[in-house]
Amino acid sequence: WRPRPLSSRGCRSSLGGLLLQARERERVREADMKHYEVEILDARTKQKLTFLDKVEPNATIGEIKVMFHKNHTRWYPARQSIRLDPKGKSLRDEEILQNLPVGTTATLYFKDLGAQIGWVTVFLTEYAGPLLIYLLFYFRLPFIYGPKHAFTSSPHSVVHLACICHSFHYIKRLLETLFVHRFSHGTMPFRNIFKNCTYYWGFAAWLAYHINHPLYTPPAYGDKQVKIALAIFLFCQLGNFSIHVALRNLRPPGSKARRIPFPTKNPFTWLFLLVSCPNYTYEVGSWIGFTIMTQCLPVALFTLVGFVQMAIWANGKHRSYLKDFRDYPPLRTPIIPFLL
Repeated sequence: WRPRPLSSRGCRSSLGGLLLQARERERVREADMKHYEVEILDARTKQKLTFLDKVEPNATIGEIKVMFHKNHTRWYPARQSIRLDPKGKSLRDEEILQNLPVGTTATLYFKDLGAQIGWVTVFLTEYAGPLLIYLLFYFRLPFIYGPKHAFTSSPHSVVHLACICHSFHYIKRLLETLFVHRFSHGTMPFRNIFKNCTYYWGFAAWLAYHINHPLYTPPAYGDKQVKIALAIFLFCQLGNFSIHVALRNLRPPGSKARRIPFPTKNPFTWLFLLVSCPNYTYEVGSWIGFTIMTQCLPVALFTLVGFVQMAIWANGKHRSYLKDFRDYPPLRTPIIPFLL
């Protein structure tokens, strides 16, 4: 008996099968090597909270937050701050793992941001308060100015005009929140809403108390002053709305992409040629007009405080534009053309 020799075709078939198996094992091995291992530590205690195995290299920080949430359900994604360094800045949700300065075994740090609340809810709460509070003083409810003046009406036309302008401003803000604004960040810390509401509601009550007071005196220059102030107020309200619409159109629905805002065919948007945040410029202008209209010290103080805060926000956004866009227009200033 002699062993039957293999044909050349059989040899080639066996050899080809072995090569295919080897290539498949190599492909699987290379795929495993391309995956990342991610350990997430507590930023304060450095304690390991979770370990994620075989994370895709193109996984975003937002997706890693979702994976982390599955292991720690009390920390939903909006509550998480994921960082490269315990005291560093939070990574953006859209950042990709393989583009970060980490190896295939990545160490990230987690910080709890606390309970969060949606920005839509925040704005609706902040703006509905002043609208309702002002009307309480305008209609002079009995517990405000006493029974003698309960439900009485001011004899000065500027008082009624001021109520219309104030109500228009906050109704506009509420409608913009619902139908215009697109938020790059979905939430803010829940505790901040108390601070924000104290500011808006408190100032609304203070200036409404004085404007609607029975002893209120109209502006020194009468109807001429009121008409000029009304023109400033309406002009700036239209400008503010135009900027909000332009910023909305700059960002597609569901996108967090950042682009340089430029003027459109709407003349109110031409202020983008000179400032980075013309919405704040117009907002301050509206309150300057309202201050001139009412000639009321609390309104002037509210305008001043609001300007300081908006100047801080505008400076932050301006610096962010300069950092993110090398071709950002050099002529622009944050909020006041050529000055600030």
